[in-house]
Amino acid sequence: MKLHTETTGCGPGLVVLHGWGLHSGIWTALLPALTRHFRVTCIDLPGHGYSDAPTAMFGLEDAAEAAAQAAPRGATWLGWSLGGQVALAVALAGADVHRLVLVATTPRFVAAPDWPCGMAAETLAGFAASLAEDHRRTVRNFLTLQLRGDRRAVPLLSMLRAVLAQRGDPRPAALAAGLDILATTDLRNRLAALRQHTLVIAGERDRLVPAEAGRRLAAGVPNGRFVPFPGAAHAPFLTHPRSFVEAVTGFARNDEAVA
Repeated sequence: MKLHTETTGCGPGLVVLHGWGLHSGIWTALLPALTRHFRVTCIDLPGHGYSDAPTAMFGLEDAAEAAAQAAPRGATWLGWSLGGQVALAVALAGADVHRLVLVATTPRFVAAPDWPCGMAAETLAGFAASLAEDHRRTVRNFLTLQLRGDRRAVPLLSMLRAVLAQRGDPRPAALAAGLDILATTDLRNRLAALRQHTLVIAGERDRLVPAEAGRRLAAGVPNGRFVPFPGAAHAPFLTHPRSFVEAVTGFARNDEAVA
């Protein structure tokens, strides 16, 4: 499974992964700031953007292996939402990852009796069922949910839809595989094995991945640090770009232990 990548800038490596239903063009507005500090490699996940969809159903480990093969060694990995779970899986698989920045990421997307900070399984199943009827509408509805709670939701939703249109629709099979990953992944018991210093960024108004999930994620990682963004929902890098870039660059370029 070969993934599409685009690399620009100079300096230490930074790999960036997008979320479900979108593609690496979501990082375009941040690239001028990020490439002043890093050599940035943007990756389109399987079946998204310019990456071909695999011929068979793929899981989290498959996506992680493909991403690791496409990325430079020794880079910091920045993953958003589903991309954050892929970045986690890459690091847990033993790939050469320097540090992790996980944005609106959770070790378990679906709620459980011992995990109240997740989406109801019935809600996610509803998205999966609607894919067969109208995958474009399903993606649009998911984008709307990502921004719910943010004061700038309306203009940001228009921007996300414009970004999505730049590379065409993600393949329905890839969308179904991504939702299955979100529905079935539970990395909580593996977090203690993570060796990398990890920065977890969460929007305090995120209704898709509650900030509490990010707080628990950071607490479960031996070298984890949690940074909440007040006023942000599921996409703090879009709503608070300056603060976001400062947090990422300060963390990724600091070779000292995380306080």
